[in-house]
Amino acid sequence: MLRGVTFQQFRRLCLSLPEVEERETWGEATFRVRSRIFAMGSQGGDYVSVKASLDDQAGLLEMDPKTFAPSAYTGRFGWVRIRLAGIGAELAGKVVTNAWKRTAPRRVVALLPLQGEGREGVDPSPLKGRNQKARRR
Repeated sequence: MLRGVTFQQFRRLCLSLPEVEERETWGEATFRVRSRIFAMGSQGGDYVSVKASLDDQAGLLEMDPKTFAPSAYTGRFGWVRIRLAGIGAELAGKVVTNAWKRTAPRRVVALLPLQGEGREGVDPSPLKGRNQKARRR
């Protein structure tokens, strides 16, 4: 399996989602939906950060601790730092889409084409089923 995405590929993934805008903040590119940040990184950087649930964060860290880590400052809220060289395009698409869905209003999420309608290979919930017992308690 070929791994690794560039920041430009990450940027395209973010900007392909409905109502996303890119804005520079803190010296980094932030990707926002309705002014709320769901992902960020810098052009020359090796890492990006995305919004996630604490359960998804734990699952990603368990899956590949060399690629995923809690983000500095925001990791306690579920944000995940991703090493771009360690993530494949398909998983990057899933993680970005989930970060966007966690941030966007429901009416905006409804604008996202269903799988197979332009966003092929992007499953809206890559970690669905993981840690389900913990959420039900």
